[in-house]
Amino acid sequence: MPLTAHTWPIAAALLPFAPERLGASSPDEERGRWARTFREVAEAGFEHVDLTDTWLPFGDLDRRQTAEMASTLSEAGLSAPSMSVIRRSVIDEADGDDHLAYSHRCIDVAAELGAGVVSVGLHRPLTAAQRGRLWFWTAEGHRDRPEDTDAWDLAVRRFSELGRHAEDAGLLLSLEMYEHTFLGSGESAVRLVEEIGSDAVGLNPDVGNIVRLHEPVEDWRELLRATLPYANYWHVKNYTRDEDPDAGFVSTVPTYLESGVIDYRTAMRMALDSGFRGVICTEHYGGDGLSMSAANREYLRGRILPRDPVTGEGRSRVRQQLAAGVEA
Repeated sequence: MPLTAHTWPIAAALLPFAPERLGASSPDEERGRWARTFREVAEAGFEHVDLTDTWLPFGDLDRRQTAEMASTLSEAGLSAPSMSVIRRSVIDEADGDDHLAYSHRCIDVAAELGAGVVSVGLHRPLTAAQRGRLWFWTAEGHRDRPEDTDAWDLAVRRFSELGRHAEDAGLLLSLEMYEHTFLGSGESAVRLVEEIGSDAVGLNPDVGNIVRLHEPVEDWRELLRATLPYANYWHVKNYTRDEDPDAGFVSTVPTYLESGVIDYRTAMRMALDSGFRGVICTEHYGGDGLSMSAANREYLRGRILPRDPVTGEGRSRVRQQLAAGVEA
């Protein structure tokens, strides 16, 4: 069906929910906890959920658990159009091989669960200092070194490998923008996806990951202008941002999509003009993240997404694919 404000797939991230450990209880108890989480998501008004692996390591599900996950989603009245693989950099010096294998397994599970896109990135596990902060982005984390051509080439090779697997499975691969990585600027993210050179591999232009930094950052409009033509999936979130360059002061705090420094009315217009027709995932850190995500969904549906049908692929430079059961 043509996309409208009412039919556009908007998925809830599972970031607000405490992590689940596989095998920590009986299968019935395990399924019961999954069902409670999905009921909460459905009761918040969502029809779609992002399979965010901070909640559950989806790449470690066995065949029985995958089948149980599919039936539990269905019983809650939810579809899973997307999966987000978080902090599993495939170029991690210690764990890159394991993360690559895990990402391959995630693609297989995502295909079994009817997802259309898997989002991956180059961000690393939080450091002890980051875990000790109220907002983890206020402490220094890992930085990819721009001059490290070996790491860059490895990222190209491994994302190309994952992209081929995703395409064979009927999915898309989306590369999440994230600060201080090879996907941390508009120019670098575009260069990476262009070197990969597959229309099954695009960008997740999560500019919220950039504007929240307590340092000078690239203007969100320029970030989106560069990356949206390559976007095939989109994490959306927003932050207030206050700057005093003379004093060297920056402060950012998570907030509603409509209240932050990123103007999502303008951003969505730019996205549609660039040909974006992908799944949107609402994210939020802090407080009642699910309710914030639901409020952001209603903001997008009620005031931002177009009421008239949107068809075609615009000028997008990558293939688009929507939620299971939702046709562009």
